[in-house]
Amino acid sequence: MATTRLDPAQVVDTALRLLNDVGLEGLTLRRIAKELNVQAPALYWHFKNKQALLDEMATAMYRDMARRLAVTEGVTWQERLMEVQRGLRRTLLGYRDGAKVFSGTRFTDTGHAETMDAHLRVLVDAGFTPSAAARASFIVYSFTLGFVVEEQAVEPMEGERARGYDLEKRAERIGADYPLAAAAGADLFLDFEERFEEGLRAVVAGIEATLGPASG
Repeated sequence: MATTRLDPAQVVDTALRLLNDVGLEGLTLRRIAKELNVQAPALYWHFKNKQALLDEMATAMYRDMARRLAVTEGVTWQERLMEVQRGLRRTLLGYRDGAKVFSGTRFTDTGHAETMDAHLRVLVDAGFTPSAAARASFIVYSFTLGFVVEEQAVEPMEGERARGYDLEKRAERIGADYPLAAAAGADLFLDFEERFEEGLRAVVAGIEATLGPASG
């Protein structure tokens, strides 16, 4: 085994790469250590447990999203909300179980604050109160995160389809007794791009009606 000093960033990069091979359940500190050719205890100098590593992985994913996010200047607040969520979804889909890794983690530095502040400023300048802007952002973020969790359960990575989501077999199994539920399969488990855009528009319209500047 190697005895060279580990760089925490190297551990995170290795973990993110392995994630696409083994998924969140298979991503263990022991597996990462083996990939790095070190003993597992060497990782504990930098990450006290797997959750600490997941926090750092989520932070790295956010940095990647912020770096690649092409935000158009002069757009409406509705368009800004949607642009950011599209960028988040693209980032999460780049990793097997990406949404599960991101969910429930905390950022390990303050680098996200600049992007968040600029995002909230667009909403405040459009007439939102700071509190309403924060709540609106959280609502649409929660939609995206939940959507991608469900999407990746069906399609873990691009071009893959998980077992158990054969729509014909599903319809045969439940169709005789529950025709509406059987017919809903295509709307639930296909065309995720279209469904995400549809849901995103619905959420933003709801925000406009309940939290937006003209909501009363």
